[in-house]
Amino acid sequence: MGLVRLHVLHHAAESPISGLGVIEELGRHGYRLGPGTIYPLLHSMVKRGWLRTEVQIVARRKRRIYAASSAGRRAPNLAREQVRQLYEEMFEEHQ
Repeated sequence: MGLVRLHVLHHAAESPISGLGVIEELGRHGYRLGPGTIYPLLHSMVKRGWLRTEVQIVARRKRRIYAASSAGRRAPNLAREQVRQLYEEMFEEHQ
C-alpha cells in the first residue's frame, strides 16, 4: 500500500472526506495531486472495500463523500509494521 493511500485512509477514518478535501489535505503534506489522480485512486479504494461512499447535496450540488470502511480502518494497522521496517532501514544507516 502506498503512502498516499495510507494518508487517505487515515483521514477518512477520522471523518468523512471529499475528493477536494483529500487534494487539499495531501497538499498540506507536500503532495501535488490533481483530480485526475485522486478520483481514480478513491474509486479504486472503494472497489477494494477500503472506503465506502455516499452522495450528499452541498450548496445545491452533489458531492461524493468517502469514509473508511471497517477493512479500511484495519489496513493502516497492517501497513504500520512495513512502514516501521522501512523507516528503520532508511535511518539506521545514518546513525
